[in-house]
Amino acid sequence: MVSVTHDKSLKIGEVASLSGLSVKTIRYYEDIGLLSPTVERSESGYRLFNSLVLTRLSFVKRAKSLGLSLSEIREILEIRDLGQLPCGEVKQCLLSKVEAINQQIAALETLRGELKELLAHWQEQPSPNQAAQTICPNIQL
Repeated sequence: MVSVTHDKSLKIGEVASLSGLSVKTIRYYEDIGLLSPTVERSESGYRLFNSLVLTRLSFVKRAKSLGLSLSEIREILEIRDLGQLPCGEVKQCLLSKVEAINQQIAALETLRGELKELLAHWQEQPSPNQAAQTICPNIQL
């Protein structure tokens, strides 16, 4: 991310360019409350963002890359907006993500075992009686 002085106001296109996000995404994040409400407008009516928005967008991007939902991210940012460090909340969210991943891995391992078992007993040419009554007797019970 490019370094910007903290007193400079940025138009949304500049924020997009510096953050690597699209203008549409930034508007969406503003609409759903991830960004502080824009209070400044330029003389020509453009929204102006404080350069600190780049830090916030960087956090949002990183949190999303770690699997946090936009709702979870908004809750974390609300804690920060109250002047508190939300590290405890972030840790709880990440622990929940690890548990969900563990459950997904277990489910995938079960599925892999079932698939291996099916393939181990695979019949290329099922009996004509089986074939007439099913679509694929290898996977139908």
